[in-house]
Amino acid sequence: MHTQITDGLRLPIGLASSVVKRYPTTLTDAPKRYAQIMRGAVVGGSGAVNGGYFCRALPTDVDGWAVDGWSWAEVLPHFKAIENDLDFDNPLHGSDGPITVRRVAEFDGCTAAFVESVQAAGFGWIADLNGSTPDRPLPPGVGAVPLNIDGGTRVGPGGAFLAPALHRSNLTLLPDTRVRRILIADGRAGGLECVGPDGATVLTADRIVLSAGAIGSAHLLMLSGIGPAQALRSLGVPVEADLPVGVGTVDHPEWVLPVNWPPTHGVPPLESVLTTDDGLEIRPYTAGFGAMTSGPRHDPSDQPHLGVTLMRPRSRGRVALASADPDVDPVIEHRYDSETDDVALLRSGAELAHEIAGSTVQSEASWATSQHLCGTARMGGDGDTGAVVDTRCRVFGIDGLWVVDGSILPAIPSRGPHATIVMAGHRAAEFVTAG
Repeated sequence: MHTQITDGLRLPIGLASSVVKRYPTTLTDAPKRYAQIMRGAVVGGSGAVNGGYFCRALPTDVDGWAVDGWSWAEVLPHFKAIENDLDFDNPLHGSDGPITVRRVAEFDGCTAAFVESVQAAGFGWIADLNGSTPDRPLPPGVGAVPLNIDGGTRVGPGGAFLAPALHRSNLTLLPDTRVRRILIADGRAGGLECVGPDGATVLTADRIVLSAGAIGSAHLLMLSGIGPAQALRSLGVPVEADLPVGVGTVDHPEWVLPVNWPPTHGVPPLESVLTTDDGLEIRPYTAGFGAMTSGPRHDPSDQPHLGVTLMRPRSRGRVALASADPDVDPVIEHRYDSETDDVALLRSGAELAHEIAGSTVQSEASWATSQHLCGTARMGGDGDTGAVVDTRCRVFGIDGLWVVDGSILPAIPSRGPHATIVMAGHRAAEFVTAG
């Protein structure tokens, strides 16, 4: 397990992986396009199994949330506190945080071909993709991805934050233990119904924080009676709080174009990206999916590919309870084709990718997903009818219960959400401490 989650040059999400849970989803409705998404099923969650991309949300993203206590000026200290950026030493970056951040300095193979083609098309070089400020926003351009990979080792939140604290007397880690329901009485969460190596057990606590990810936390809330009342009642779940859990969830839709650029082995799955002023991110993946998940291969059909990704989508999906049985996965629907403007932008991005890659493109684009699902229990103020947690991450109407993970993001960031979720955890720790 340790080898799988620390090898930053590989995605441990293939069929042989023992550190992910798989969920079926429907990407589009007309026609139905089905896919499987993976979530980290290990300490550190999906941050322990991702590609190492550690770009921050943009200042415009955060200030656009308009959530008290979460302005750019208030979250920047937390972005700095979580990182040790080895490339930049300035007021925007941290130098003593637990997550090492660095960028690839020299490219070869498909990444080099991509960067050369992008610059030939007139796009400039961005030295620091995490260097945006409210008064100096980043222009469109290509840059090296900030990676939480140091010397080939993935530095995820589990290893960075939890592992060093395991010796503390007030911390107990229960491995192979799954929470099935939150126990709620008189409007207060006071325990957890669990199952572990020794069978069923109940844990009690005066404060409970869910950090099971955008799918897992939403599923647990609904199983415990926190969610859309009518849907819960139809499944026989007693309603504790009528809240819009799983409603209006969002992810980054992606179109994939295989290219015959030479693959690059022994490097991270993604080393650079192109960002455009209309909210697209074009990603040159360094190898085929099979090679990224299982190591170098000689399958000619397993090629490097470009990902054309819409970073500010209008489409909204849902995560819904399918059964009161915790062993039944929730329903996940992305509904990526529900907004014609989104499809038009993806199409224009695919055209740009064709211009960049030229005759190396091997086929037309196919639908995929970035697996960045968030907003299933989003944060908001008292008057926000779409919010599930308040501005301090407390579940509305239920005492003693917080949610702190990608579920709470009020809107999807214009970059991959990993760094923003880690920041939110650092920010929210003080809220939980205060009660």
